[in-house]
Amino acid sequence: MENKAEINVEEGLNTEIEINEEFGNKLNVTSNKRPISELDSSTEEKKKTEALLKVEDISLSFTQYASGLRQTKLNIISNLSLEAHSGEILAVVGSSGSGKSLLAHAILGILPSNAKLDGKIEYKGRILTQEKKKELRGKEIALVPQSVNYLDPLMRISDQVIGDVAEEDEKLMKNLQRKIFQRYDLKPEVDKMLPHELSGGMARRVLVSTAIISSAKLIIADEPTPGLDEKTLNETLSYFKDMADNRCAVILITHDIEAALKISDKIAVFYAGTVLEVANARDFKNNGENLRHPYTRALWNALPQNGFQAIVGHQPMQDEVIDGCVFYERCSKKNDLCSRGIPLLKEIDGGVVRCNNAVSEEIPNSDETSSIHGHELKISAKEVKEV
Repeated sequence: MENKAEINVEEGLNTEIEINEEFGNKLNVTSNKRPISELDSSTEEKKKTEALLKVEDISLSFTQYASGLRQTKLNIISNLSLEAHSGEILAVVGSSGSGKSLLAHAILGILPSNAKLDGKIEYKGRILTQEKKKELRGKEIALVPQSVNYLDPLMRISDQVIGDVAEEDEKLMKNLQRKIFQRYDLKPEVDKMLPHELSGGMARRVLVSTAIISSAKLIIADEPTPGLDEKTLNETLSYFKDMADNRCAVILITHDIEAALKISDKIAVFYAGTVLEVANARDFKNNGENLRHPYTRALWNALPQNGFQAIVGHQPMQDEVIDGCVFYERCSKKNDLCSRGIPLLKEIDGGVVRCNNAVSEEIPNSDETSSIHGHELKISAKEVKEV
């Protein structure tokens, strides 16, 4: 039986390279560089496709010992929902402690034993159980970690990227690994190096290669760009753009909203363990008037080129009990409703927002029903006018 491993990469020209092995294996490396106009025209088609990954109303807590044998429960993530689509890049942005990396660990099934995860995670329309996460991890779902420390310090780079394969497939996988390394300008001598011999840029390219060689459909990149100069940053971002152009779903976890906006289709804004808004990248312009949540606008306007405007207060700590909106204490538009219960997610002007005060620019003439991540929310014309 003929086995076929396929990977799509962008090399500037349309090429197809076939390597026929003596034992009948075939490796196809296909490159298709699509023009920008073609990418733009397919945007609407992408949006119509079913989400590859659905995270619906998940909550994550940890049981810890406070003093002696007394245990406490620390709530880190609550009521968190988002979706990732094939061919799109979803950036997850927010400050430290907002739960971004823990979301990645929850999807991959690598949370510690004292963690308790509630809610629902679906992959390809099916519940992602712990057993299924283990089965798909490193195959259909791949992590690009933020540090070279994730690599085994005593194993050669080539062996780590290839992983544990059957003896009869080893030659095929080595050929595939070399083609990928060549794409990312990693010389043949890198194959025999140990992790500590890699430069920072080389290490990032190696980590990206581990995701590429797995033929993963969902890529989770956890803080892949901190401390990079402009050239290296743009180079790193281009790797993830290539993945999305080849129909992977990419979740880009980052602090750097400017970097995220260079390649992302959508931006999910995290705050205190939940998603406050999922906005389209095109909504981030001017003074943020197209953004739906006050915190998202505050993030945008805090950038130096947007006035460096700071807001008072800080993100709630994990052990603080919040009865209403998590942004209540810092919000300039809060009202009594905001202090009573967590606002539901709702669709507004092509985005998703968790805010009682967010309304569409167009006032509906009759009751409008919207289903958001399994929640049904009714917004009437009367309610819109009263806000």
